[in-house]
Amino acid sequence: MSEVPHFDPAAPKSAYMRLLERAAKLRPVTWTLINVGNTVDPVLMKLSNGHLKLAPGSPTVVLHNRGAKSGKLRKTPLAYISDGGDVILTASKGGADHHPAWLHNIRANPDVELWVGSRGGAYTARVATPTERARLWPMITGFYSGYESYQERAGDREIQVVICTPK
Repeated sequence: MSEVPHFDPAAPKSAYMRLLERAAKLRPVTWTLINVGNTVDPVLMKLSNGHLKLAPGSPTVVLHNRGAKSGKLRKTPLAYISDGGDVILTASKGGADHHPAWLHNIRANPDVELWVGSRGGAYTARVATPTERARLWPMITGFYSGYESYQERAGDREIQVVICTPK
């Protein structure tokens, strides 16, 4: 198995990434990334070996998981960071007042695959403990400060952090 490419959330951001970060915080852009990107990005990323997507240059992984009720294969593009050998996902859904469906699915079926083009493979996904979340959240918001806004939008819902460990 080849693993998902490492992405250091503390790496300096290019001017392009800073611009992309500002744009992604806007509600219409957030909506587009969630609603259009979920359909388009898995196809674009597969055809381009992970290079083409709605937010080019941003670290994006395609989560392959099984539906909790249906058992159907689901593919969801998500921003990610790395923590050692683990891949860290953020269940923000742009600050919606409810968790994304993929979070419910991985709670029911934690055996997932993560792919960036032809790189990736089998992982076990789990929700971070409160202590792990407290350690990871500053790394996540350092990578993309929009997650702070999303947490405010989410109201009482605490955005969950998911740790994916290679098998």
